Amino acid sequence: MSVMVSTPVLHPAPAAPSEAPHTAVPYDLIELFFFAYRDFVGDPDRILADYGFGRAHHRVLHFVQRRPGLTIAELLDILQITKQSLNRVLKELVETGFVESRTGTQDKRQRNLHATAAGHELAVRLAQLQAKRINGALTLVGPEASEVIARYLAALIDPSERPKVQDLLAGPR
Repeated sequence: MSVMVSTPVLHPAPAAPSEAPHTAVPYDLIELFFFAYRDFVGDPDRILADYGFGRAHHRVLHFVQRRPGLTIAELLDILQITKQSLNRVLKELVETGFVESRTGTQDKRQRNLHATAAGHELAVRLAQLQAKRINGALTLVGPEASEVIARYLAALIDPSERPKVQDLLAGPR
């Protein structure tokens, strides 16, 4: 069963209450979040390991596949990583034939990134694994929960980043 999750509208977070020195820590939610993330990325990790790739490769490939023509500057902004760390990962993805870097049509100094056929296939395979896990969880909690979950996850995003994320969630270019 496939459940579609609508794009959440990211609203500014309400003003945070003043921090009390003994604010209750929701350890159960923190730990559930860790375990959920571990398993969510664990499925793709096993496949990526066959290629000698890791999570950084997955993130780069995901966004390059979803947004053909993405510039390196845009990718750095999305991932919020250093150019140095991106260069190593991107070089490996280009050298192994999963991503190609093309000269920009408007600005010849710009590099536009595109997933190759092999890159597209791998990115979709990884996304399908994660979709299976998400859809399975939604089946257990009920598809009506997807909107609440989407709002909750959106609320975890830094308020200054929400407009940018909202634009990204609008879908591929």
